[in-house]
Amino acid sequence: MGDSNRLAHLEQTPLWDFALKWYSRPGVEAACLRLQEEAGVDVCELLFHGWLYSHGFQASPEWVEKYRKERLRWQHEVTAVLRDLHRGLKAEAATRQGVWALRETLKQAELLAERENLQRWQEWALDGTTPEARLRVTRVASGNSAWWLRNQVVIQAYTDRDETLDYSSSTLESAWQTLGRQLDPLHVAR
Repeated sequence: MGDSNRLAHLEQTPLWDFALKWYSRPGVEAACLRLQEEAGVDVCELLFHGWLYSHGFQASPEWVEKYRKERLRWQHEVTAVLRDLHRGLKAEAATRQGVWALRETLKQAELLAERENLQRWQEWALDGTTPEARLRVTRVASGNSAWWLRNQVVIQAYTDRDETLDYSSSTLESAWQTLGRQLDPLHVAR
């Protein structure tokens, strides 16, 4: 498949639809949450990189670095706030119907915030003025997905962090491997 055909197919495959499909595969939700909780991985960015990879692309590191701060700001100021409110009401929602309903509303709002973030990642990648600069064709090989994904998300995104997290601990490595195994079957024909 030529680069223009790949790009056309990427444009026809919404990131949100890809994310729902991948996230629903066995073990992916748990792996994403583990990486989010234990290693501070931004799941929306992880899903974005998986979407690109499944179409044979990767985001240009220098372009991603410029945009990542804006997306992380959204995650911290909107999505995380909604998530904390949602989680904070769990115990009280078990005994109060009104709090349960409020918690469900917050859960939906959190999901909408994540969908908006993914939509913005997609718009950024497919910006008609610079997709060739932002996206590069990448080699896709079965069994390579976990390593590739970890490099895109961890090595590029977290090299400037002051804290030293062990991103290769056995539980985190298992999460990366699960994501890779479930990403491999999602590759489109090239």
